[in-house]
Amino acid sequence: MNNTKRITEGALMTGIYLLLLLVIIFLPGIIGSILLFTLPVPFVFYSYRHGWKAGLLMFVASIIFTTLFATVVSLPVTLLAGVGGLFLGGAMHKERSPYETWAIGSVGFIIGIVGIYLVTQLFFGINWMDQIRESLNQAFTMTENMFGGMLQGEDSEQQLELIREQINRLPDIVPSILAITGISFAIVSQWLTYKLINRIENKKFKFATFRNFRLPTSVLWYYFVAMIVHYVTIEGNGIFYLAAINVFTLTGILIALQGFSFIFFYAHMKKWSKAIPAVAIVLSLLLPQILLYLVRILGIIDIGFPLRKRVEEKK
Repeated sequence: MNNTKRITEGALMTGIYLLLLLVIIFLPGIIGSILLFTLPVPFVFYSYRHGWKAGLLMFVASIIFTTLFATVVSLPVTLLAGVGGLFLGGAMHKERSPYETWAIGSVGFIIGIVGIYLVTQLFFGINWMDQIRESLNQAFTMTENMFGGMLQGEDSEQQLELIREQINRLPDIVPSILAITGISFAIVSQWLTYKLINRIENKKFKFATFRNFRLPTSVLWYYFVAMIVHYVTIEGNGIFYLAAINVFTLTGILIALQGFSFIFFYAHMKKWSKAIPAVAIVLSLLLPQILLYLVRILGIIDIGFPLRKRVEEKK
């Protein structure tokens, strides 16, 4: 009976996934981009209900049916949704905490993205680094041709040269961009699955309050070591430079999240309006060169020192 139920649910979830995939294929654009985040949900839900082994069989079946009924190009998408969904659903099946589930799911989606990178390079001959660098150079050249007449003088030429150098270095942080993409897919897919399970099974899955978000102290060590190595090897293009700049970027984003979490915590302790920390986030994103660095410093202080305990004691 249990096996029959498992097989039935697996066939249903596989069918739902294929339906979503076909809708995305035939409805490109904004709608397709939004629905892309729903693709991992059938894998997450099924793996949560029956474990990662059953989810793995569903993933294999989805690969086969995707190849038969969809296009070969959609195979990398199935790889991303399936691997990420397996990791998320498996963590939920083992009753991990929401943030632990998010971390495990992020690893799964990052593995899926790396798999896409390998598949597209091996079977389609697409080199992401070269494609990104070429696209950025074309965009810069087009912009320079459009507005070049308005920019005159040595200062303008130096600014253009500086911008070009920064563009040429953007492909170096592609691993960080891929990791951020995986993290984003994980949290959205996890949130959507929570909503689905809560409605179907009348559960109360939810993320812990963001103001209680805490990172381990080890993140600071990774951040400072990567920062030192980054500035030492800033003129290089070796493996140490690439590793340092990507670790520095990722840990910097995590520390900024810690800083925003403290702002929410402080606003809660002071009983301020919820709009205040929301405005702080918007302003930091609009003025990242100034405010985002201040938020990151706040995150460093919050991780390294018992700042929250002092606020609670004063309260």
